[in-house]
Amino acid sequence: MGVGHFCSGMTWTSFAVIFCLCGLISLSSAARLSASRQKLDVQQHLKRFNKPAVKSIKSPDGDIIDCVHISHQPAFDHPFLKDHKIQMRPTYHPEGLFDENKVSEKPKERSNSITQMWHLNGRCPEDTIPVRRTKKDDVLRASSVKRYGRKKHRTIPKPRSADPDLVNESGHQHAIAYVEGDKYYGAKATINVWEPKIQQPNEFSLSQLWILGGSFGQDLNSIEAGWQVSPDLYGDNNTRLFTYWTSDAYQATGCYNLLCSGFIQINSQIAMGASISPVSGYRNSQYDISILVWKDPKEGHWWMQFGNDYVLGYWPAFLFSYLADSASMIEWGGEVVNSESDGQHTSTQMGSGRFPEEGFGKASYFRNIQVVDDSNNLKAPKGIGTFTEKSNCYDVQTGSNGDWGHYFYYGGPGRNPNCP
Repeated sequence: MGVGHFCSGMTWTSFAVIFCLCGLISLSSAARLSASRQKLDVQQHLKRFNKPAVKSIKSPDGDIIDCVHISHQPAFDHPFLKDHKIQMRPTYHPEGLFDENKVSEKPKERSNSITQMWHLNGRCPEDTIPVRRTKKDDVLRASSVKRYGRKKHRTIPKPRSADPDLVNESGHQHAIAYVEGDKYYGAKATINVWEPKIQQPNEFSLSQLWILGGSFGQDLNSIEAGWQVSPDLYGDNNTRLFTYWTSDAYQATGCYNLLCSGFIQINSQIAMGASISPVSGYRNSQYDISILVWKDPKEGHWWMQFGNDYVLGYWPAFLFSYLADSASMIEWGGEVVNSESDGQHTSTQMGSGRFPEEGFGKASYFRNIQVVDDSNNLKAPKGIGTFTEKSNCYDVQTGSNGDWGHYFYYGGPGRNPNCP
């Protein structure tokens, strides 16, 4: 008989009492053991994520930024990087030899310049990199300790051959521009920054560029960078700079920012995963960020630059299979998670939450989108395609002109009368 039967009976025999108590003790012990194991698991992960800091800075948004010595950063937990000599600068920059003075030259002060919130309370010294400290609550919000910092499988937009079942299964929706059919050695874009509203904590909204290699199967290679709002990952609704990489379609490799070994950061000024401020306002000031990712033709590493000033670091070539040579597709645009928690389409916004036809000051945009060719030159992309799973929820419209080069407006509100 079950424990519940004995425990709820009006007349208890001594056998029943013993059996009941043993059952309760057994269940209680198992629960304690499981909680204890999880606590140990979380502690071990926090120890691995949070390296000893030379200095720590409390950001106004509640983040703690640890200034970690460059040689102690998370990348060097990777067994292949034990004896890696940090490359402190790329050999080549798109359009020629790397010129440190040109890249690090301070831009003219502009009314729409963007900074990171933690800068208000300090900066990291030379020979350190800023690392956003991972807190216990961050890890506990993840579906499992092991999945913390990772995307779910199958989140890449699949132009031209979109399978409706794949769309439904992944719950991810996109509005993108893309190019394919050539060898690409990098991509660049200036991305309008907003703070889209998120309906459910397990949903996110991001705007990024994708550098893709391989098929859309289990062997997909991807490097991604842009901005995102992700309550699950960060515990708030702030707009944050982020990167991601995977060499096996998000299965076992890769992660956001510096939450696993891989990306090697060399810059002491910009923190991956930290809030960026200010953000654009509807019919108000517009703010944007520039991101460039390119492959160094000499060393083979994939480098990332933020704005005109900051070369952030690189993904070592050995992390990838297909991207060890070149990319076969470049994508730019937005992505949201649609969990359909109440049986309706999510009202999580993409971009500004407005449709593309509303234009500047209202809709979100990517401008000056470019690719890097095999001569290491930035050039206008040819044969731009667009893709969205449900254009009545989120849409995309391309254009080109002298000032913005190739550009597109994108985004939308999600749930609306035409997107129930």
